[in-house]
Amino acid sequence: MLRRRANLVFSHFCRIFEERCMKLSLKGLLVALALLMCGTSYAAVQGKEFTLLAAPQIANAKKIEVLEFFFYECSHCYHLHPELARWEKALPADVELTLVPTIFRDSTEPLARAYYALDSIGKIKQLDDAIYQAIHVKQANLYDMDTISAFVASNGVDKAKFAAAYNSFSVNSRIMRAKQMIREYHIEGTPTLVVDGRYAITGLQPADTIRVLNEVVAMVRKGRASGKVKAKP
Repeated sequence: MLRRRANLVFSHFCRIFEERCMKLSLKGLLVALALLMCGTSYAAVQGKEFTLLAAPQIANAKKIEVLEFFFYECSHCYHLHPELARWEKALPADVELTLVPTIFRDSTEPLARAYYALDSIGKIKQLDDAIYQAIHVKQANLYDMDTISAFVASNGVDKAKFAAAYNSFSVNSRIMRAKQMIREYHIEGTPTLVVDGRYAITGLQPADTIRVLNEVVAMVRKGRASGKVKAKP
């Protein structure tokens, strides 16, 4: 009698144990599924967070090219600038970043010239942050060569070297190329990032821009490795 009762108790315990195991297994499966869904919910969405250019351009065959079309007076560019600068410091060996100052109208050309002039004399890293700060924090009006020359001189740049570079053939050529790129890539606003000559990222908050940028770069890298996406020579 006692043995029978013990067997009944043991059988009841086993059923309870099996039911709990099944519940835990189901719960674990649901948790895993939820984690998977959460993980993929952050994947960049084409058409929403990035778009495919209507006319893809020739990209660098050796590295994944990232272009930033920017404008110093753009507040969104100002807020993205520190995030992108941090991203650039940890740039993978197979990625390169190139900045393209946008020129939507004649009045925006002087600052674009200033960028290329400073770049040509090796001073852009020294003054890049300072230009953004002067415009967006100190409300400086850098609208022509004279005001910009005075500003760069006050920040330790040789005024004569800057002026020579500002009007040089090299800077003129880069200005013409920037204008051409704006047309070719159909740039309508700043900041706009273009990855591998085909994917455009714009209109996002700085943190989201960097997140999507990393995901698109990874997507291009994977495509190149698999042979599905071939870099143009």
